[in-house]
Amino acid sequence: MDIIQKIEKEQMKSDIPAFNVGDSVKVHTRVVEGGKERIQIFAGIVIAKRSAGINAAFTVRKISNGEGVERVFPVHSPKISTIEVTKAGKVRRARLHYLRDRVGKQATNVKANAVQPSKKQNKPAAAAPVAATEPEVPVEGTAE
Repeated sequence: MDIIQKIEKEQMKSDIPAFNVGDSVKVHTRVVEGGKERIQIFAGIVIAKRSAGINAAFTVRKISNGEGVERVFPVHSPKISTIEVTKAGKVRRARLHYLRDRVGKQATNVKANAVQPSKKQNKPAAAAPVAATEPEVPVEGTAE
């Protein structure tokens, strides 16, 4: 390992939860106002992730007072205290920039990632109809 990689490895966080594009997250950021430090939560949908290693970043979008707000967070930043995944989303895109054009509830909704039962279930095969082994006996009182 060269010196740069060692320094980067020391700076990287190890307690980052697994999250993907489309997930709803709460990002707890450290905000310094005057001499005091407090935690501020930015909750929204992850619309993009980029890069890997120390330069990894993700973009979170939320609707605030009817206006769309996006923030790019470096994953390994010391300003981020925690990342909390509130809802897993199921999307088919790597970037969800199409959410920018949506208005209202559609701008914040993506499909929930529910565990789908597999199509192949281990059900016993339906029993084949049993062929009649006895010959049909005519019923009395009917004309044949």
